[in-house]
Amino acid sequence: MGSKKRKLQNNSDNDIEDEASDVSIENENNEIQATFEGRNLEDFDFHGIKQLLQQAFLKAHVDLTQVTDMLINQQGLGSVLKQVSEDESEDAEDDSNEVFGVTTVLNMTAHRETPCVRQLLDFFKVQAKKYGNTETQQKVNEILDENKKIGLLINERFLNIPAAISVPMLSSLQEEIKRMRKKNQSYEFQNFIMVCKTYRPKKDKSETSFSNDEECIFSANADYNFEYSVAKEADTAIAGKWGNKEEEVIPFRKVLIFSANKLESIISQIKNFVQT
Repeated sequence: MGSKKRKLQNNSDNDIEDEASDVSIENENNEIQATFEGRNLEDFDFHGIKQLLQQAFLKAHVDLTQVTDMLINQQGLGSVLKQVSEDESEDAEDDSNEVFGVTTVLNMTAHRETPCVRQLLDFFKVQAKKYGNTETQQKVNEILDENKKIGLLINERFLNIPAAISVPMLSSLQEEIKRMRKKNQSYEFQNFIMVCKTYRPKKDKSETSFSNDEECIFSANADYNFEYSVAKEADTAIAGKWGNKEEEVIPFRKVLIFSANKLESIISQIKNFVQT
């Protein structure tokens, strides 16, 4: 059975007229037109989703297999980004199953005792202790406390897919969270935590860029954040995708924590950001 297609929503209450979104993808030599649509997370998306999570967490001691299974099992929450193909051949069907992005949230409150969630909580606490200031360390520990409702916001996609695609994906997720919390109070998140892929040129380490451009908006709205280099964990293939061939860059990860009630405003700001 094929994956159910989902309408991608914009920041208003109205659905986008078409289920698919056309975007231009830049590669080294030219610009390619592609059509994408959001779909439910399905079992056959497992490897694609896990691969995207590995980009964010690299060699962290977190069971991403279990995380991926949990994301797929959260039925009705989140979307994977798929390319639309008019070719009905078997090869085209295989291509249409490739996961180009995933936007969802892991309910860390409801699954706090699951091993991978415990690993995530420990990972964030350890990293905050290493790289955050005193206030950030204290607040991270408080927010990750058992009495707080927190979700891991995941916003991953292939490089060079424009930021504009994030608006309908995030808007759709926001509506899904609203529906979920009517059934289950554990989705009444107080805070979100997310991991952003960033990089800095070796020649100017003060200049930080985001692999997903729109995540600069999340960063500007974050209540707390800390950043750490992953130069030793990232292989040359991953690092080599950032920047042009003439400019060497250092890959980082930036962890953001922000109040859940900011999400609607952040999506609105991203919508304005991608239109400028």
